[in-house]
Amino acid sequence: METVPEQIHWSRKSLEELEQFYWDKIARDREADGYDSTADRPSHEWLVENGYSGLGYALREHHDTTPMQFFEDYVGLGTDEPQGFEWEIDHSRTVELLESYLQSIETRGDTVAPSTADTRRSRLATWARTYAEVNDREDLVGALTDADSRALEIDRCWATLDMLDGELSSPGSKLEYLRVARDWYGYLLDRGRAEFNPLGTAARRFNWERDEPDNPALDASQVRALHRTADSLEDRLLIVGLAGWGLRPSELAALHVSQLDLDGDDPYIEFSDGERKNGPGSVALLFGLDTLSKRIDSFDDEWNGHLFPSNAAKSGHIATSTVSRRFDSLCQEAGVTVRGETPTPKYGRRFWYSTYSEVVAELAERTAAIAADQGSDDPETVLRNYTSEAKRRELRREGMRERLAAAFEVE
Repeated sequence: METVPEQIHWSRKSLEELEQFYWDKIARDREADGYDSTADRPSHEWLVENGYSGLGYALREHHDTTPMQFFEDYVGLGTDEPQGFEWEIDHSRTVELLESYLQSIETRGDTVAPSTADTRRSRLATWARTYAEVNDREDLVGALTDADSRALEIDRCWATLDMLDGELSSPGSKLEYLRVARDWYGYLLDRGRAEFNPLGTAARRFNWERDEPDNPALDASQVRALHRTADSLEDRLLIVGLAGWGLRPSELAALHVSQLDLDGDDPYIEFSDGERKNGPGSVALLFGLDTLSKRIDSFDDEWNGHLFPSNAAKSGHIATSTVSRRFDSLCQEAGVTVRGETPTPKYGRRFWYSTYSEVVAELAERTAAIAADQGSDDPETVLRNYTSEAKRRELRREGMRERLAAAFEVE
């Protein structure tokens, strides 16, 4: 990532302001690099490489703390809870459903890093304890199956948010606690353990907002221009990999045919442990299969299996810097600039993520109309109740395929 352009006055910021700065700026850069900004603690190397080296100095010299303590104690990242974790609430059914949710996080299809479940455990524990304290009630789930108790339970949950509003220092951290608690209630709703999500509309009620991220991305016309300019199969695959699959330059450079599963209706790339920054997982191949197939067919019998092979490199594939140089050349040849400067490969990755966000938002808008017809003010509830997860995934993938095809000018 490029160095942060503006001058940051680290020594003038309080701990609360540094926490807010994390959610407003650093977290967005972390997400652009593929990390879970709500769980993964930034390393010293990452902070230095991305222009945030002054944070560590300010914490040590002005606040008598370390970056590790800051990220764990103030931001809530990378905390490790011991086995036999004590929820400190005396209601076995609530604890059982909290643990069940965390188990689903650790085993769900889009595998997440263990630290993600640990962070959510910590935030859920805070939510449960605060709820119990505010409402003098340690049963967080009993009222969720009683439609007649809906209004009262929403009041209890909003009273809990009122307490957190006063205790937490930044809108960013408040939003994260709300997001995790709301996701837990959504999990219960999905599995028939609840009739409603008491936090379904809470975000609008509390109006906690972060600053809009300032992470520029390529737009569809620029992706189209780069794809037109790429006159070799290798360069076309490079643009497809970055903007059509959302891969990091390092992932694309090292991509091997053994990682591809092209059988069935939903082809994907599989990443094992050590092949990706945020752990093992998979990337759906929603676009560019024709280019990929042609690239594979172009190799002879002595091919080593890398999609971007190199005879000179010990790794057997081109370096990440080579991806950057080729992308830079394509941008200059196509006349593509962002804010007056030549973009880097991550701008292509950001295009994929911004496009995906737009597809999700469009799906929510379509569902809002259905929700209004059903007399509901929570589109998320309609999505959960009237469409399966498989159907929701299908709708998202259809939307992405359409948008990517339009950006790359493919019929």
